[in-house]
Amino acid sequence: MTSNAHSSRSLRNHPGAAAVVLAATTALLAGCSSSDDASDPLAGDKADGGTVVVGSNNFAESILLADIYGEALKAKGIKVSYKPNIGSRETTYGLLKNGSLTVLPEYNGSLLAYLDPKAEQKSAEAVNAAAKAKLDAKLTLLESSPAEDKDSVAVNQETAKKYGLTAESTLADLKDVAPELVLGGSPEFQTRQQGMVGLEKVYGVKFKSFKALDAGGPLTQAALKKNTVQAADIFTTDPTITKEKFVVLNDPQNLFGFANVTPLVYKSGLPQEGVDALNAVSAKLDTKTLLDLDYQVQLESKDPLDVAKAWLKSVGLG
Repeated sequence: MTSNAHSSRSLRNHPGAAAVVLAATTALLAGCSSSDDASDPLAGDKADGGTVVVGSNNFAESILLADIYGEALKAKGIKVSYKPNIGSRETTYGLLKNGSLTVLPEYNGSLLAYLDPKAEQKSAEAVNAAAKAKLDAKLTLLESSPAEDKDSVAVNQETAKKYGLTAESTLADLKDVAPELVLGGSPEFQTRQQGMVGLEKVYGVKFKSFKALDAGGPLTQAALKKNTVQAADIFTTDPTITKEKFVVLNDPQNLFGFANVTPLVYKSGLPQEGVDALNAVSAKLDTKTLLDLDYQVQLESKDPLDVAKAWLKSVGLG
């Protein structure tokens, strides 16, 4: 099974886009999760009493996260069923509001942008508080994990070596070398605040030129690998970071906002024991871990359910 960052990006920051391709993508990804109790993702029926329904959107990382949260609940003796491969945020939000879904892995900043496009995002805590205030009264967010899947500027190994850039380097460290580098990304990355505009305003970074490619997808990945571009907009849990040894530059000013993995839940459908179980998972899940788990699923073609179970067991939650 494969899935690129463009798929997840479309769902998180352009919540309506997936509706167009939902039918085709659902068919394609139907076998991605081996959760054998999965049901029709778009069925509006409520779960049987006592069953927690865990949903996922139709991209690889969301399916994996749903399996992680779902299996953690099962480990506590809670009955779980799955509704995988759901499309747009409008759809998932509606299914949560009517109780058809109990748990959905979300990204806090992207959810807030959906609920309130004008909301400022100054810290993860502030994002969660603002999102909770905008949520339907029947829903709530649990504790966020440190794991984030969001935009970043990454450089290839050759560039990192040439300019002494490491995993500890920040975007500010590009200020002096950026005039020698070509930056790659989606066309809109060139004109948005969470892109080249912000890089210059916040970090004083101005690149030699920009090459329009795709939103963290195969074109961008290939261009960075081949050194057609020396820096690119790559998502922080993209497995090609590990495969190609790209170096992701830290963003201490949070130019790229927040995208912490956070369970969105239908309050009355999840017992306190379930809340505690999901919070325990989130406490253990960081970006490096999620990157490794995504690598196993997307590049090593491991079953997401197997990967989820193995990781939960390794951290004492399985």
